[in-house]
Amino acid sequence: MKKIDEEALAEAYNRALALEKSGDFDAAAAAYAQVLALDPEDHGGAAVRLASMGRGDTPEKAPDAYVATLFDQHAEVFEDVLVEQLGYAVPVLVRQRLQALELGPFKRMLDLGCGTGLTGGALRDMCEDITGVDLSENMVEVAHEKDLYETLYVSEAVDFLDDNDDEPFDLITATDVLPYLGALEPLFFGAADNLVPGGLFIFSSETLPDESFAGRGFMVGLHQRFAHAERYVRERLDATGFDLVEISDITVRMEEGEPIAGHLVIARYRGEQ
Repeated sequence: MKKIDEEALAEAYNRALALEKSGDFDAAAAAYAQVLALDPEDHGGAAVRLASMGRGDTPEKAPDAYVATLFDQHAEVFEDVLVEQLGYAVPVLVRQRLQALELGPFKRMLDLGCGTGLTGGALRDMCEDITGVDLSENMVEVAHEKDLYETLYVSEAVDFLDDNDDEPFDLITATDVLPYLGALEPLFFGAADNLVPGGLFIFSSETLPDESFAGRGFMVGLHQRFAHAERYVRERLDATGFDLVEISDITVRMEEGEPIAGHLVIARYRGEQ
């Protein structure tokens, strides 16, 4: 792997950001292309920024290097920013819906994208054993300090699901994971492969008005996060072996003072037919 020219990369990335903010998207796209040439692993998320401007193909997912860098940088202040400033309460909503539907308790839970342990903490008393997985090593270190999880792994979610050979789970959660994934089949198939028949898969997603998708299943929104059409989520769940238990309209978080619309989805794995 060739060494990155950090100085040239920083200069190109800052120039691209400035052009994007000024509204000169064509010039910004050219600058981001230079960024990608300097840093093919895309630690700065140039590919998703291009897609959000409508100047590049929509990637299948956010680059792993970008997601890991983003969350490594914010691990220490993550909860304060997300919960206190952005009003993120999805883990609490998950707990409320499980209780309202009288689902649980659970023997084995897998918390994908566990971050600092918000979902693990919300469900700790409902589960005997919780495994947490996150791409950010710094996030996992913070989660480890809380002593919420029996086991923690540093891994990309789909890679973990593909490689895991431990006994299956009866609950898999993925809160705030889908905004970094476009195509959902790898995640959904991976979840199915790691659930007992009848096991639950619970996740949150962000969405946009139907007309914004223009027939697409997913797209990158203005804030460089993936949004998914409800129709697409429903179709992919059915195709990968899940029955929909419930899909709820929620406000995922606030962004620049505006609510971000999304869904909280509870699905049940049918098992091999």
